[in-house]
Amino acid sequence: MKLSTRLRTHVCGAVTDELVDTQVSLCGWVRRSRDHGGVIFVDLRDRYGVIQVVFRGENQGGDAAIRDLAKALHAEDSIRVEGQVVRRSPDTVNDQMATGQVEVVASSLRVLNQAPAELPFPVEGEVANEELRLRHRYLDLRRDALQKTFALRSRVTLAARNHLISQGFLDIETPMLVKRTPEGARDYLVPSRVHPGEFYALPQSPQLYKQILMVSGFDRYFQLARCLRDEDLRADRQPEHTQIDLEMSYVDEEDVFELVEGLVSHLWKDALDVDVPRPFPRLTYAEAMESYGTDKPDLNCGPAFFEAADLAEQSSSDLFRGVRARGDRMKGFRVPGGGEWSRRIIDELGEVAGRGGAKGLAWMKVADGELSGGVAKFFGDVATALVERSEAQSGDLLLFVAGSEKVVNTSLDLVRREVGKRRGWTEGKPPAFLWVTRFPVFERDEEAGGWTACHHIFTMPHDDCVDTFDQEPEKAVGKLYDLVLDGTELGSGSIRIHRRDLQLRALAVVGVDEAKAEERFGFLLRAFDHGAPPHGGIALGLDRIIMLMTGRSSLRDVIAFPKTNRAISPMDECPSPVEQQILDDLRVSIRKDPPQS
Repeated sequence: MKLSTRLRTHVCGAVTDELVDTQVSLCGWVRRSRDHGGVIFVDLRDRYGVIQVVFRGENQGGDAAIRDLAKALHAEDSIRVEGQVVRRSPDTVNDQMATGQVEVVASSLRVLNQAPAELPFPVEGEVANEELRLRHRYLDLRRDALQKTFALRSRVTLAARNHLISQGFLDIETPMLVKRTPEGARDYLVPSRVHPGEFYALPQSPQLYKQILMVSGFDRYFQLARCLRDEDLRADRQPEHTQIDLEMSYVDEEDVFELVEGLVSHLWKDALDVDVPRPFPRLTYAEAMESYGTDKPDLNCGPAFFEAADLAEQSSSDLFRGVRARGDRMKGFRVPGGGEWSRRIIDELGEVAGRGGAKGLAWMKVADGELSGGVAKFFGDVATALVERSEAQSGDLLLFVAGSEKVVNTSLDLVRREVGKRRGWTEGKPPAFLWVTRFPVFERDEEAGGWTACHHIFTMPHDDCVDTFDQEPEKAVGKLYDLVLDGTELGSGSIRIHRRDLQLRALAVVGVDEAKAEERFGFLLRAFDHGAPPHGGIALGLDRIIMLMTGRSSLRDVIAFPKTNRAISPMDECPSPVEQQILDDLRVSIRKDPPQS
């Protein structure tokens, strides 16, 4: 690869002992400089590495003027250096640097641009103030960790493209200005200047367009799709994100699973040299919720939950005996080796359970088949049954939550994840991929009443309910699947409805009659009328893939120019007001909120 230009012959990371006695020209940023008795040492950095440059005075055979110019350099000054590559003396070799066997003795120095003497923050090391980092993102991105992150991201995107193309996929772009077709989250709207009062939407996903591509005969499509959603933000969500979006014709779920497992295995091997075990395990949505309390369980976080309500009925406590009578649930979770934990740690886990709505976290310890501590005194008659059902060993800790099904699942899921962190169960483990399948197609709309789509309304109901899904929506399960990695949803997909009659029936369940369906989705329905093939696909979150590959906890660390959790960009100060003339051209007026009284 040719990296030389008119200003540089080599990049900093390429200056090795193979270039000894060679003249080089280098460009980069001053990482740091040191004055050692009149000899100036500068660590010069670019994205390829760091090289030490030496500026000698007249007494050392150098140029005093160049040495004095180097003496005035600040961290992050942009400079160009020419000089000769020489070996370092044995006592100055730096084995911590790839270029640590050599240095460049400078014969010329040109300051291309100066940085301020006082930087907003040091580029080397971690910076706690995230908003400050994002305000000066150009400096933040110079940090070594982020340089490596975006090099990895580039490698992953190339590997994804190459793999999918090798499997017969075509990379096809879908539009960014689209018709608003409600898919759950709020749309970003773009007013049309040439059609006053009408709006484009920015795409939440390429969903309908990739389905139409299937109708059009492009039986294998993909793109690295930019998607935008006007929704509340958090660490793993941004208003704009990138997904590896793909769709295939003449497939069912098994075909998608096989293709995606091959893709992600290739990505982990290519980017991290990690072998991913295949095939991925599978759980239905019902199994995941019952055993782990979540539809995205981390299989590395310890044992699954066990049912305890029937055993609680045999306890000597009125509180526990009444669980079923109140219509509640009670589940338990075994912590192998947790019997060594102090009451303080157990109380901290109780606080974690409280964040999920639990009124308390019951516990007991196991030793030689006997129960002790916590609520053990109430379960003496069923001690043997509890030990057998939980598969507990001596030294284990048993944790329990009672309450509504939602509270029990949410609370124990939080506790299980916290226990996994404290026990270090996830450290050093291979990536735990999991397919979660057979999601409900519909769920109750608690605010408006009626039904709403769990994922989206274009999902094919499973074969065992395709004839009854609109008559019994509460029982309908779909050919829906999520790919989960280490407790994080990595992607979601489904086999799609490809017939007008089925699509109209599904829309009717969520309150969209045929007239509204034609108004909102007429272009899709008309496409279905022209020989639409069975098809399905998935969208994998590229940002989440990189976040998990690099061990980051926030998407903002893997997106070059992210928004804060207030949906603003401190660097370029967007969103921002626009001139009144532009608003007038768009026929848009701004309604100001009344002053607060």
